[in-house]
Amino acid sequence: MSIEYLEISNYRVFLNSEFDGLSPLSIVTGANGTGKSTLFDVFTFLKDALAGDVHSATAKRGGFRELVSRGQSGPIEIIIGYRGGDEQFLFYSLQIEQEASRVVVRRECITTDLEDDSERLLQFFRGDGVVTREIIDFEGDSKVEEAAYKLDDPSILAIKALGHLKDFPLISEFRSLIENWHISNFHINKARESPEAGYAEHLSTLGENVAQVAQYLHENHPQQFRRVLEAMRARVPGVDAVEAKVTEDGRLVLRFRDGSFKDPFIARHVSDGTIKMFAYLLLLHDPKPHPLVAVEEPENQLYPALLGDLVEEFRDYARRGGQVLVATHSPEFLNAANLDEIFWLEKEDGFTHVHRASEDPLLKRLAEEGDLPGALWMQRLFKGVDP
Repeated sequence: MSIEYLEISNYRVFLNSEFDGLSPLSIVTGANGTGKSTLFDVFTFLKDALAGDVHSATAKRGGFRELVSRGQSGPIEIIIGYRGGDEQFLFYSLQIEQEASRVVVRRECITTDLEDDSERLLQFFRGDGVVTREIIDFEGDSKVEEAAYKLDDPSILAIKALGHLKDFPLISEFRSLIENWHISNFHINKARESPEAGYAEHLSTLGENVAQVAQYLHENHPQQFRRVLEAMRARVPGVDAVEAKVTEDGRLVLRFRDGSFKDPFIARHVSDGTIKMFAYLLLLHDPKPHPLVAVEEPENQLYPALLGDLVEEFRDYARRGGQVLVATHSPEFLNAANLDEIFWLEKEDGFTHVHRASEDPLLKRLAEEGDLPGALWMQRLFKGVDP
């Protein structure tokens, strides 16, 4: 299941922006303030809204007035075009607006055609709506049936209220996509902590459970853990092994073994880049890949020569079934990317415009002649690259 299209309207710097042709690995770059962090926040907003409601998700960001584009009154709209597990292409559209003192869902729909209401699978207005489902009888014949629903609270997403019902597998599939995507907010200091010994299958967004995940992977998926260690040995000089050890006081300590020394080093004594690379490898070798992993500025703390290897790790993750979205400032990272994987953001008159690198004639010609994207970026051939 992959996202191929994203449209954002009236969400902070994105007055009316489209990302068309998102690939399994999509890389977003741009000057400071052009909206890379805001793009990631769109995904986090949807996850927050699904976990709670659109009012609480908006309040978490300072309220509707702080979220809506400057000078606009709304509604805010997010449209996601995605290909489901059966390869059917669908659109999910969400509009929210301020109504009195509460933020509500103005309109929410899942459809095969945004312009044709007859193609809707789900459509709700302020808590009232209809859902279409296919009914198959005992003889194998099918018919399409519409069911009306009314939600108790117009700030709750319909995909939250109905996505758990087995009668609506397409809605459930999209709800699961949002619930399971991973928007990384990795903090190196969190990863250095020694948490209480416990159980964690997946790396958290902050990375504070890296030791627990390492232990889980070592004990339950040894083949995956060996791949992580092989990648570490190839990318970080001197690292022979990594282990998570329980201390006498019940803490879990991450220890890195250097072949030149008898005793291993605990996490707080190794470099930021070593810990960060190890955390990324744990994330990317998860036995159950997230449908979407979003990583902002992965180049921080990493040696530039490692960034090409990291791009390959991201691509390999996408080949195994997860989609990857990366925001970066690094020319070394861009040099390892293909032009059709790169989008760049340009801010003009206070709002952001989205460009796809492969659609720029000059960039395309220069790339075909052998120039690398990062070098072209440094030459300021991406329009609007300068702040």
